[in-house]
Amino acid sequence: MAQLSTGLIIAGAYADKIRKTLFAQLRNEIRNEEVTSQEVARAAAELNQVLYRIIVDKLKSDKGDVVRARIQYDIENGKIKWLYDTLRLEYFKRVPDEEVAKIVSEALSAIKAPPEVEVKYTVEKVLITSYGDQIFNIKMDDKFIGALVVTPVNEEMAIIRGAVTEPTPIIVKRGKITLAGRTVDEVISQSIEDIFKTGESVSQEEAERVIKDIKAIIESEQQ
Repeated sequence: MAQLSTGLIIAGAYADKIRKTLFAQLRNEIRNEEVTSQEVARAAAELNQVLYRIIVDKLKSDKGDVVRARIQYDIENGKIKWLYDTLRLEYFKRVPDEEVAKIVSEALSAIKAPPEVEVKYTVEKVLITSYGDQIFNIKMDDKFIGALVVTPVNEEMAIIRGAVTEPTPIIVKRGKITLAGRTVDEVISQSIEDIFKTGESVSQEEAERVIKDIKAIIESEQQ
């Protein structure tokens, strides 16, 4: 007893696949004259007629649909006998591209953008270095999550650099803030969230490295 399987194939090509598969499976039997090539062709045509009635007449398939047929068979006295009680047919209906596109469009339009998480930082000044840099700790919900160094350039502008690790790791490498007559403390307290919105998203390790460097400055100043 042997089994023939078409594998997954479009419905319009199953007949040719059955013929080729059956000839491939029985090439040794044909060579040894256990069965003739004419008998193989006849058996393939018989099975194809049965499948045509099922796939085309009953299932009303389109050529783009996908099928997989499996059936066992015996060879008796040079004749191929299909064991039709073992026939198993899998059928996959192709959905038209237009319908798929419509469903995709409807699904995407139904997706709502996730609400933007409101981040609220608090800052506390740690010290002013001997070079005039002002260093701030940054907290969120009373948890230390970053640090910032502010270097005043003149009364109008200052350069900032720093990092936070939460809610997402962000680095500000060399940002600028406008003072416009306000103190550094006022600007940082009022604009800390906006400052990090313009920063660069990085890995946790990169953000922690920047914070560690700022902590080193604090420690050297406090010695």
